[in-house]
Amino acid sequence: MSLPIVAIVGRPNTGKSTLFNKLIGRRLSIVEDTPGVTRDRIYSECEWRGRQFMLVDTGGIEPKTDDIILAQMRRQAQIAIDKADVIILLTDLRCGITANDSDVAAMLQKSGKPVILAVNKCDRVGEPQPEFYEFYNLGLGDPFPVSAEHGHGTGDLLDEVFKYLPDEHSDEYDEGVIRVAVIGKPNSGKSSLINCISGEERAIVSDIAGTTRDATDTIITRGEDTYVFVDTAGIRKKSKINEKIEHYSVLRAYMAVDNADVAVIMIDAAEGFTEQDSKIAGYAHEKGKACIVAVNKWDLVDKNTDTMAEYRKKLEDDFSFMSYVPFVFISAKTGQRIDKLFELIKDVNAQNNLRVTTGMLNDVLSYAVARVQPPSDKGRRLKIYYITQASTKPPTFVVFVNRAELFHFSYQRYIENQIRQTFGLTGTPVRFVIRERDRNDLK
Repeated sequence: MSLPIVAIVGRPNTGKSTLFNKLIGRRLSIVEDTPGVTRDRIYSECEWRGRQFMLVDTGGIEPKTDDIILAQMRRQAQIAIDKADVIILLTDLRCGITANDSDVAAMLQKSGKPVILAVNKCDRVGEPQPEFYEFYNLGLGDPFPVSAEHGHGTGDLLDEVFKYLPDEHSDEYDEGVIRVAVIGKPNSGKSSLINCISGEERAIVSDIAGTTRDATDTIITRGEDTYVFVDTAGIRKKSKINEKIEHYSVLRAYMAVDNADVAVIMIDAAEGFTEQDSKIAGYAHEKGKACIVAVNKWDLVDKNTDTMAEYRKKLEDDFSFMSYVPFVFISAKTGQRIDKLFELIKDVNAQNNLRVTTGMLNDVLSYAVARVQPPSDKGRRLKIYYITQASTKPPTFVVFVNRAELFHFSYQRYIENQIRQTFGLTGTPVRFVIRERDRNDLK
């Protein structure tokens, strides 16, 4: 399911970035005593009472200004407000209620979203100062005294946020449904693919890059299987994200990958593999998702008998960091090989969920070690005692050894290849966790 979004808003220089950093537990937003330092929205995951949500730091809102930068910051904050599930309005005890505070509060009341009023710089522990009660005049209910710098009151504030978080099961699908994120650069044909498989125009299709602004779900049933396809905005290089609304679109694309079972990485056949494709694929790989590379617009490529084989060989070189990923050459416009795409989605999802017994794993390990002796260093040889699978999605194996530093990456890759040759694991990354047994156990 998608993470709920909690936005911190307010006029400039009330301490929004300081509070943001305090709540996420690290310094991500720039903090400076100058209004306007935070211009774009900054996002980070945050957890409270076992619930995760996306926390958004926004630039300060100046409701009435002709300054270009401040107007852009206001627009950024408005986007965050529109998309947020819960809004924290942060004010400043030392300044009291200003005209801007009143204007921002009125704007938030019109949003219809849950708004929690926090009064920052209440640095003294105990009963709030008399000036604190002035903030009831904003008409947003009970204010929460906090100190973003010291962390006082942030627990009570998060408890209030927790009350308004959407039901964590509100957008979950039945067990067995395969969630598929369709990702890639702008204009690679993601929306056309969604429209092709759904048989209707669910997504706006245009030759103009960036048409898709948000992630949208399309439920597809084929036989006994149900899929949820998520069409996402194209992911561009950060240097090319000029239009402010695209920052949110890119975030939603990454969140769609986070919540997916399978990532279909769309590549434009005419344009070929690019550095940005590598980064997009790398994100899905790092998240442990089952992956497929779909080469779209294959109908537009001039072909001979060797075209596909040559293209595939080049892709194998380009995706050497994801040697497990399968390729399928499709046309979202004509429907070419869409059936093959569905077969691959089902297969790689099963491989991502595959569980192998400890006995079978250790049989493979014994064969692999007998075939290629483990490495040694300065007279000490690596000993691998046994291997077991800890989890799925992706398949994660715990390997118990005598010395972890001897288990070099190259030998890990060799063991991984032996496991893949035996059990398949097509389309899914594999993780190894190396555990060094206590030396007392070796006596």
